[in-house]
Amino acid sequence: MKARKKRILVVDDATSALDIIKRNLVRRNFTVFTASNVADALKLLENTPIDIVITDYKMPQTSGLDLIRHIKENNFDAEVIMITGYASVKGAVEAVKMGAEEYLPKPFTDEELFSAVERTVNKQDLRKVVLEKSPQIRPDSYGIIGESKGVRKILADIGKASSSSATVLVLGESGTGKELVARAIHYSSRRASAPFVPVNCGAIPEKLLESELFGHMKGAFTGATESRAGFFQTADGGTIFLDEVSETSPAMQVKLLRVLQDKQVCMVGARKARKIDVRIVASSNKDLGTLVKRQGFREDLFFRLNVITIPVPPLRERRDDIPLLISHFASKLSDDLGKPLPSFSDEVLQALMNYSWPGNIRELENLIQRLIIMVDSPSIEITDLPSLMRFSALQPAVPNRTLAAVEYEYIRSVLHGTNNNKTRAAKILGIDRKTLREKLQKEKPSS
Repeated sequence: MKARKKRILVVDDATSALDIIKRNLVRRNFTVFTASNVADALKLLENTPIDIVITDYKMPQTSGLDLIRHIKENNFDAEVIMITGYASVKGAVEAVKMGAEEYLPKPFTDEELFSAVERTVNKQDLRKVVLEKSPQIRPDSYGIIGESKGVRKILADIGKASSSSATVLVLGESGTGKELVARAIHYSSRRASAPFVPVNCGAIPEKLLESELFGHMKGAFTGATESRAGFFQTADGGTIFLDEVSETSPAMQVKLLRVLQDKQVCMVGARKARKIDVRIVASSNKDLGTLVKRQGFREDLFFRLNVITIPVPPLRERRDDIPLLISHFASKLSDDLGKPLPSFSDEVLQALMNYSWPGNIRELENLIQRLIIMVDSPSIEITDLPSLMRFSALQPAVPNRTLAAVEYEYIRSVLHGTNNNKTRAAKILGIDRKTLREKLQKEKPSS
C-alpha cells in the first residue's frame, strides 16, 4: 500500500484494540487519532478534518451505527469502516445501509485491515478527483490531461522535440490523442506563430492526395480551373501533421521521401519544384517497423520519419488518469451543453476504471457526452452505462467463454468505442472492412 498522509480516527472502547490499530496504521504512514467513545469522536470530528473513521459496532451508551448516521447526516467527508466482535449478516447490512464502506469482523489480520483501508482510500480519492469541478491543468501540459508515468514521459518528450525542427513520429492507437501531441510540439516551438496544418492521409482519396498535399497548376487535370496551393505550401514556416501516414500508397511514399530529402515540393502540372520550410510531424496507429518488414511501408521513408519517436500509451495502460479525464470532460461538456454537472456513483466509477477502452480517450469523451445529454437525474448510476461496460464490471478474471464469443464481444466493444465507425474499428482491430463485415454478419457465438 502506498504511503498516504491520510487522517484516520479510530473509535473503540477497548484500549488494547485502539493501541494495536493505531500502531499498525502509523507504521503505514497514516496520521491516526483515537477516541474511546462516540461523544469524544464527535468532538474530534467537529474540529479536525478526518478522512476515514474506523469504529467499533457495540460501545457503551452510543453505538457505532449511531456514529455512522451522524457522519452521513451532517455531511462529513469521512468514509467509515465498521469493525465488530459480534459479526452477523444483519449487522453488516445495517452498517452498509448507514453508509459504511467496509465491514470487518474481529479478529482480523493486519493485512485485512490494511486492505480495507486501501480500498476506502482509493474510492475516496477517485470520487474526489471526479467531483473536482475545475480540474487543474498545468500550464506546461499543453492541454494533455493526466499525471501518470506515461503522460509525464510524453510531456518530457514534447519539451525536447519542440526545441528542434527534427521530424517527429507519433505512434499510438486510434483515439489516444496523437494530434494533441503534434499540436503541443508545434505550439511550444519557435514555429508557434506560423500555421499548424493537420492532414488525415487515410481520409483523402488516393487520386486527390498528391494535389491536396502539393497543390496543382491550372489545367493540370480535368477540373483544375485555377492554380491552387497544397497543404505543404499552406504550412510554410510552420508544421504539417501527416496523420495516419501508414495509409499512403507506395507511390505517395516516394513523393513524401523526396520532400523530406530535398525540402521542396513540386505542384501537380508544374515543371519546377519550390523550396519550403516545413516541419513534419507524422503519426500512425500501426507499427511501422513491422510494416517495413512486411514490405507494407518504405524502409527509407520510415528512417526519414523516425528521427524522434513519441509513443502515446493507450488508455488501458494509464488507468490512473481516467478519473482526471472523467472530471475534465464532465466539467467541459456540462458547460458546453448548458447542463448541471452530474455526479458519478462509486459503481459507475469502478466500472469505468475496469473497462478496457478500445476506443481510448475519444471513446471516454463520447461516453461522458452521451451520459450528460441522455441522463436527466443528477447522479449517473450503473444502469445508465452501456451494457458492455456493465458486463465488464461483472466479468470474472478468467472468462468462462469460447474464443469465438470473446472475439465477438471484443469486436462489438470496439465498434461501440468508435461510435459504430466501421472503418476506424477495422483499423483498431487490424483487419479490413470486408473481414469485419463478415464477422458481424455471423450469429453471436454461444458462450
